[in-house]
Amino acid sequence: MLGNIIRYLDSVVARDPAPRSRWEVLLYPGVWALFWHRIAHALFQADLFFLARVVNHLARFLTAIDIHPGAQIGRNFFIDHGFTVIGETAVIGDNVTIYQCVTLGGSNPTNGVGGKRHPTLLDNVIVGSGAQIIGPVTIGRRARIGASAVVTEDVPEGATMIGLKARSTLVKAETWAKEFMPYGTPCKEPCEPTGGAQRVEDLEQQVALLRAQVEELISERQHAARENERW
Repeated sequence: MLGNIIRYLDSVVARDPAPRSRWEVLLYPGVWALFWHRIAHALFQADLFFLARVVNHLARFLTAIDIHPGAQIGRNFFIDHGFTVIGETAVIGDNVTIYQCVTLGGSNPTNGVGGKRHPTLLDNVIVGSGAQIIGPVTIGRRARIGASAVVTEDVPEGATMIGLKARSTLVKAETWAKEFMPYGTPCKEPCEPTGGAQRVEDLEQQVALLRAQVEELISERQHAARENERW
């Protein structure tokens, strides 16, 4: 038991440069939210739904993190800072990192039956701050969800998603192979698909052409006005 706790704390230290010791990590709200969730989830699985909810509400009051007792969470899950919401049917794999203000939200089932309505995050996923992942989508292993991205469709393994609605970016294999990418957002890699620079250049050329045409029309009108004045 103690060994598992130490391994978990070490996994947090490996992903966050801020703490100077394991003792600091024990003060993190995300760590305590996970602790309370383990208890609430055990009660939920034992069909003690009301007690599970009581523990859930206590944890939310103490940590500002709302994890439904029914959510399934793997090993070494880390919520940095907090203010996160995780829905009932969410499934989270091992070594997943979530930053502040993230929602793993549900979609409204068209048949009126609850069922699977929240996301599934596979192993080693990183979700940046403010991201919203909605519906029964699957986020592939080692995928990165950038800050404030909105994801409503499945994400392939190793992809980096950014934007509203989130779109995939092409990240170099060296970046994809990194053991850990802080905040799930590449800082030095392009944030547009290949060809984005060419697209900007094409648009600039079109603007220059339109500007030249406008100036030509203005010149023609001025010339015509001067001719009319002569007559």
